[in-house]
Amino acid sequence: MKITMAHGSGGQETRELVTEVFRRRLGNEHLDRMEDAAALPRLDYPLAMTTDTFVVTPPEFPGGDIGKLAVCGTVNDLWMSGARPLYLSAGFVLREGLEIGLLERVAGSMAQAARAAGVQIVAGDTKVIENSGDDAGGIFINTAGIGCRQWALTPGAADARAGDAVILSGPLGNHHAAILSRRLGIENNIMSDCADLGPPAEALLAGGVRVRAMRDVTRGGLATVLNEMAAAAGLRIEAEESAIPVDADVERFCALLGLDPLYMANEGKFICLVADADAERALELLRAFPLGAQAARIGRTEALPAPDEKLPGAEPPVILRTALGGRRILDSLYGEGLPRIC
Repeated sequence: MKITMAHGSGGQETRELVTEVFRRRLGNEHLDRMEDAAALPRLDYPLAMTTDTFVVTPPEFPGGDIGKLAVCGTVNDLWMSGARPLYLSAGFVLREGLEIGLLERVAGSMAQAARAAGVQIVAGDTKVIENSGDDAGGIFINTAGIGCRQWALTPGAADARAGDAVILSGPLGNHHAAILSRRLGIENNIMSDCADLGPPAEALLAGGVRVRAMRDVTRGGLATVLNEMAAAAGLRIEAEESAIPVDADVERFCALLGLDPLYMANEGKFICLVADADAERALELLRAFPLGAQAARIGRTEALPAPDEKLPGAEPPVILRTALGGRRILDSLYGEGLPRIC
């Protein structure tokens, strides 16, 4: 059975779709009321809110699907701001011709990921768009997430200081490589790293580590995220190429296609800036989790050098010390990269 335009009419077909696909899998005491807005209990801590949209192609991939990705991507944004995720909303845009079986699997995956992350999907919406004839059926998901900041720490790059340690939670490129492998029909054992970063992030927030900032490493890859953090902090970041973990299968994949793991998307990795004295404690906490087993200190922050009149222009915010001992500017991703990666 496939999605038709009638499923977006607001009538009987819409009601059946919402009831049989979404409510059956995502139902809870808030969503089951089927009101225009969810009435949520009062919270005792400051709130954090985020929103995101997911358009990944293909919608199912090794290690996950767009449903799992939507939940994990949203809760990860909250964790990176120092907030415990509590509630999500989910808006679905379905293209005419979408197989309902796929939609059922995606909804089930969302439900499983939400339970594992300890969040509830409390509000939702569904729209159906026409098929232009060149697409067998697509699915897009928009989310919003609410969490509470129950720790004294409220991480933000503006709080970073010169001399802080730069720590990466695990190896790079798995999600990007898994998506591209599926698109190109390349057989390998690479799985997306799509995951809820809550357990290792909470360990840092509650473990006495002076966390200055956290960012999940998604589109644009590590290089882009480091540039964003350096710019927000007003500091330079110097990273060590030899310290950056990459799985062997991903390394071979990159060598085959001429890709750079530093610019590849991830969905289960994050960067944190922590006080230098707390770096070893942070690594100890992260490595206690499977997601952080390969966590590594990959660099440090430095004060920007004074402007040089003989060398005009902005100082590069990120420098990479190469495995050969050289130094090169590590720019943000330029251009499109791989589209519809998340």
